Order: sequence, then C-alpha cells, then structure tokens
Amino acid sequence: MFLSQIVQADGSRAVVARHDGQPARIVPGAASTRDLALAAIAAGRDLTAEVAARGAGNTVDLRAALDEGRVLLPLDHPDPAHLHLTGTGLTHLGSAATRNSMHAKADPETLTDSMKMFRMGIEGGKPAAGAVGVQPEWFYKGNGFNAVAPGAALASPGFALDAGEEPEVAGLYLVGPDGRPHRLGFAVGNEFSDHVTERGNYLWLAHSKLRPASYGPELRVGALPDHVEGKSRILRNGALIWEKPFLSGEANMSHSLANLEHHHFKYDLFRRPGDVHVHFFGTATLSFADGIRAEPGDVFQLDCPALGLPLSNPLDQQPGDAKPVTVAIL
Repeated sequence: MFLSQIVQADGSRAVVARHDGQPARIVPGAASTRDLALAAIAAGRDLTAEVAARGAGNTVDLRAALDEGRVLLPLDHPDPAHLHLTGTGLTHLGSAATRNSMHAKADPETLTDSMKMFRMGIEGGKPAAGAVGVQPEWFYKGNGFNAVAPGAALASPGFALDAGEEPEVAGLYLVGPDGRPHRLGFAVGNEFSDHVTERGNYLWLAHSKLRPASYGPELRVGALPDHVEGKSRILRNGALIWEKPFLSGEANMSHSLANLEHHHFKYDLFRRPGDVHVHFFGTATLSFADGIRAEPGDVFQLDCPALGLPLSNPLDQQPGDAKPVTVAIL
C-alpha cells in the first residue's frame, strides 16, 4: 500500500491510499498521514488495518494532482520545527569509492577516514538480531522548513559552491505518545547536497548537508524489499543530460536498517512524542562523480517503482550576497 497527501479542490487536505493495480482513493476522516498514524497507534493496529477500517473514499488521479502541484510531502508535521531531516552516509556497497576519491590523500596506501568508516560498516554494520552494530556516519539536514514538496524547487543558497542530487531511500517515522518510534514506511528521496564544499574538506560535510530535501510523492507502507532499483536523471530544457541507475535495500548496503535506526533513535532527543523524522539511508550514485554540474532550471527526477510515483524537483539558485550576516547585540 502507498500513502500520499494532497490538497483537494476546496483547499482542504486529504490522505490518499493506493494499492498496486487499484485506483488511488481518499482515506475517509484523515486530514494528514500523521493523524492517521496516531489513530492507528491509539487503536493498536498497523496503518494498513487503519486504512481498511475507514472504508474506501472517492478515487483520485494522483498523476494529475502531481501535474497540478497539489501533492504534498507524504508525511509532515503541522509545526515544521518538529520534523527532523537527518541521514547516514557510507552505507551502500560502492558508496566509498566516490567519497574516497574526493578526499584521497597523497599517499595512496593511506586510508582516508571515509574508507575507514566504510570498512567499519562492512565488518560490523549488520549485527545479529538483538545486538548493536558499529555506528554509521550521521548528519543533520535541518527541520521541516527544509522539506520541499514533490514538484517544488530545491533552492540552492547563494553561498553554495554546488547543487547536486543524491537519490536515496528515506525512512519515515512518527514518535508515539510513549516515546517509541514507529516506522510508517519508506519513500524515495532527493538528499540534495553541496559536493564541492564537501570535497574541499571532509569536515565541511556538515555544512554541505544543510540544504533542502524532497521525498515522496508516495510513502510505501510495510517492509522495504532487500533489493531496490531506481534511475536518477537530470533534465535540461526538457532533454535528458544524465541518467544512471541506483541500488538500495539491505542486499546493497553495508549496514542493516535496524542498525541505522538504532543509532539514530538511541538519542533521547529524537524520541520526543509526536515528532516526525525523515531519515535518509545513503546512496552510491551521484551525477557529481561523473563531472555533471547542475544548472538553475534543471530538473532532478528519481524513478523508483518500488517506492511509488517518480519524484521530480527543479533546481533554483538563490542570489549570492557578499555581505556577512551580522548579529545584533542586546
């Protein structure tokens, strides 16, 4: 089952459920995916059972809604400050090659910190059930103010040195009233980053990740397949300028999802009741690694059928400002 959120013709919000081979339908009585999930938690049942208990609403043409700009993020929060955008890197087989080349040292026999981290994941990222594995790289992308709806522009700040896509699987979570995290499902996400800044010094990774991100249009409820395939594309003036497949799922990863989830939610800070979390699981595919430099107006398109309809976002470049930000003294 897939869930999405739309704006209806009268301006109200609605949740849409879609099963493979069946038309998408409004979920009666649900104005948001978060409210639907809270109701499921209160009733002691999963999302599929919660949707089934509400019956079938009117049909929806999701592709038309996408074209009309009426599809929202599949999971959000009424207070954007309570939506956390985070992620992990060096989690996929092959992901270390690009990062290692960006941070290679003069002595080819000397391992970069990135390669050391990757090897730690290979050796200890998939612990036995009930055990804790090695912790991954972790980064913060911001809160809900950095979350961009499908079809909306990803704005690169004026001080950025690059604006590049990262096609990833994102886990979507809601923390229940008792502080326990609940995974609602997965979505394809564009973990938009500044790779030139990152390449300058790996300690600038934190700066390079403070950019907007998009995910959706749909949320896949239930387990993630062990092997997930997709295609990442860049369109310029409607023409394809770059395309490459990407792989995800645990069969293509050096960490288990359970291990990545543990090392995020082990912090009390991330188990605040009612909060929403969108956690990106990493990638091994970047146009930047192929020498592509995106330009304003280019469209990033991520197509991953296992996670629903394709995600598209144009690139917007904000004007630069040479003036420093000054702090007022009270």
